[in-house]
Amino acid sequence: MARADGTTHATLRQRKRDETRRRLAEAAAELASAHGVATTTVDQIVARADVGRATFFRYFESKELAVATGLSDVGLYVLVSTLRELPDDLGPLDAVRAAFDALAIDFDRRRPMFLEQTLLCRGSAAMFAWTLHLYVDWEVAIADAVRPRFGALPDDDPRPRMLGALAMAAARLGCDEWLAGEGTGDLPAMIRRQLDGFAMTLEGTR
Repeated sequence: MARADGTTHATLRQRKRDETRRRLAEAAAELASAHGVATTTVDQIVARADVGRATFFRYFESKELAVATGLSDVGLYVLVSTLRELPDDLGPLDAVRAAFDALAIDFDRRRPMFLEQTLLCRGSAAMFAWTLHLYVDWEVAIADAVRPRFGALPDDDPRPRMLGALAMAAARLGCDEWLAGEGTGDLPAMIRRQLDGFAMTLEGTR
């Protein structure tokens, strides 16, 4: 049934569900960032989001999934906002490099949180599968944000999505290298090196 303004009840329900999910994910990320994942509880998350425990488990199977989603949403917002605000004459690949550099600001200060988050995302089969799902969201968002930098393209041109996929592959490979060194290395530099290595496959996109 449509309202007078043309909005359906189904659309309103979906908006409400999306808002509840967002509040839960934000609350989980804020608490984990302040106190660590291990000491953050579902009860704390639902209290901050002002919902019940039953509602929490309609959206997330565990506190770890909620934390991972919240941290991912924050990072994706920063990355996409940076991509859209960079000068128009900056090519697609260089824009992605600059956007990832923006995510790296204050890395040394936030290193423990980054390490905990990365270990969290690899802590179980369920978390790893969820992380791969989030990576696809990032790929699509990067592709949409960077598409105008390719100039006029047909709708089915694969290059924006390819760049998004390569950017997330660089992030994953960089994180793998970082974890192999027990989180002691320069993660942003490792991701940047992976992006540089992929540049040869994107000739003409700078």
